[in-house]
Amino acid sequence: MQKAGSSSDLGWLLDDLVHRLPHARSAVVLSADGLLMASSKGVTQDDGEHLAAVAAGIQSLAKGAGTRFGGGPVRQTIVEMQSAFMLVTVAGKGACLAVLAGEDADVGLIAYEMAMLVTAMGHHLTSPSRTEAAAEGRT
Repeated sequence: MQKAGSSSDLGWLLDDLVHRLPHARSAVVLSADGLLMASSKGVTQDDGEHLAAVAAGIQSLAKGAGTRFGGGPVRQTIVEMQSAFMLVTVAGKGACLAVLAGEDADVGLIAYEMAMLVTAMGHHLTSPSRTEAAAEGRT
């Protein structure tokens, strides 16, 4: 039996999120440093890890801009591509939630549903910092 907040529990949440959102393709939960924590059904390990790394990089750049230009903490980052959207939001301490959606997606609805998921389940969507993990002997 897996503990609450395990990747299988998170996978179920992500599957539900993608299923409920028209044109959503996939979702991942990632640590702030870009490690894949969980993914929705149909996401290969390679694609999940790549999406996690890209989402972490984008979130980090946005955070730097917010700090540098006085915008404050980043809530969400949206990347609009020719035929897709990628939305990344802070999901809990040291973690982010990313959703990849098609060009016809309702970005406002996706952003809202991501915020609701984080509000309801944010305590499960966390990743301890490397120093916390090291202190607890989990390195």
